[in-house]
Amino acid sequence: MGATTLQNIADNIAFIETASLRTRLGDALPVAEALVERVRALPGVQQVAYAGSLRRGRDTVGDIDLLVATTHATPIMDAFTTFPEVARVLAHGDTKSSVRLKHGMQVDLRAVPPAVWGAALLYFTGSKEHNVLLRERAQKRHMRLNEYGLFPDDGHTEPPQTRGVKPVAADTEEAIYKALHIAWVPPELREGRTECDAAPPELLQVGDIRRELHCHTTASDGSCSIEQMVLEAKRRGFDCIAITDHSRSSAQANGLSVERLREHIAAVHAVRDRVQGIHVLAGSEVDILADGHLDYPDEVLAELDWVVASPHTALKQSSEAATQRLLAAIANPHVRVMGHPSGRIIGGRPGLEPDWQAVFAAAAKARVALEINANPMRLDLRDQLVHAALAAGCLISINTDAHGLDNFDLLRFGVTTGRRGGLTAEHCVNAWPWKRFEAWRASRG
Repeated sequence: MGATTLQNIADNIAFIETASLRTRLGDALPVAEALVERVRALPGVQQVAYAGSLRRGRDTVGDIDLLVATTHATPIMDAFTTFPEVARVLAHGDTKSSVRLKHGMQVDLRAVPPAVWGAALLYFTGSKEHNVLLRERAQKRHMRLNEYGLFPDDGHTEPPQTRGVKPVAADTEEAIYKALHIAWVPPELREGRTECDAAPPELLQVGDIRRELHCHTTASDGSCSIEQMVLEAKRRGFDCIAITDHSRSSAQANGLSVERLREHIAAVHAVRDRVQGIHVLAGSEVDILADGHLDYPDEVLAELDWVVASPHTALKQSSEAATQRLLAAIANPHVRVMGHPSGRIIGGRPGLEPDWQAVFAAAAKARVALEINANPMRLDLRDQLVHAALAAGCLISINTDAHGLDNFDLLRFGVTTGRRGGLTAEHCVNAWPWKRFEAWRASRG
């Protein structure tokens, strides 16, 4: 093997070793939700929630932090350490216990009095940087903030809760933010940036999403027929679904030749005519080739109702080559969405690293939406890039990239990533009223 190959192998090993220390959001969240419900059912539990980076919606987490409000912590700790999911007890105390689950994740459970629930939830949600911002704000107002509450600062060095000092606020997060004269900050934004400087925007919610604009059927590598996908989208209350099977270069995904694509378009339109009450678009997820050309010629793209252009190969290009590649795709008048723009796989590969500011500027000017792929293996664009894209004036599209009916449930992970980037319904094309969306869709091509 040559030097370049050896270096690539070394880089991949280093990346995987680092990534393996954390668990994807999509794997950790269902585990945490199940544990929350199991703890909620225990006698004496008044409130329970997951906290930490999981509550903030980070794409990966190191462990799961659970918080419970109770006046009888010991029996709860005893029950928690004997849950059937537990493989090993790491620590067992009266108010805190840690366990290793059978699939490897560590879970920490803390018990606090109900009166300090809000302060504890705020503190253990973090981030550390956000907590610093809040403590600094408290100090400027001659108060002290810790996991037991927001207290008046009386000059003593001992913690106020140990001296019987009554907190200004402690029972809810909202009361603490209000006492600090800060608008309540959604957990997804608590990263110690500028979230305390002004009231946060009304962030996008799952219920705001009206349509799925990137999904696959048995025509390429999906598991369901066109009609099954359309009926599922309709059942979920969507007003539109775009069927976007793979283009011809994705041989590993049974990509469609031009001839098969034309047959597929006709099949999609036939379902559209048969199923009432939902708009059905005949589209394609078209590969962006390494040189920036798309996988079908323009005359074929013109036959489609919808084009998602995505990079799938050559994901180790230089930044300059990757930039030119994505810019070329954005410039194509038939492209409406840039699918999973970096091509990253969380814990698997870092993906393209173009000049994102140049990409965002071009996408904003052309009004091409950038996708947040909601599959928890991707979450691409990632949160920091969503924030930068919005600052540049870009539109965002959140799609599940569904390959089967249950994949529609992945939507929440894409929405969480959007929220971490500050995404609102105004800037998400999936949330627009139909007439506005259709006018935008028809404005190119």
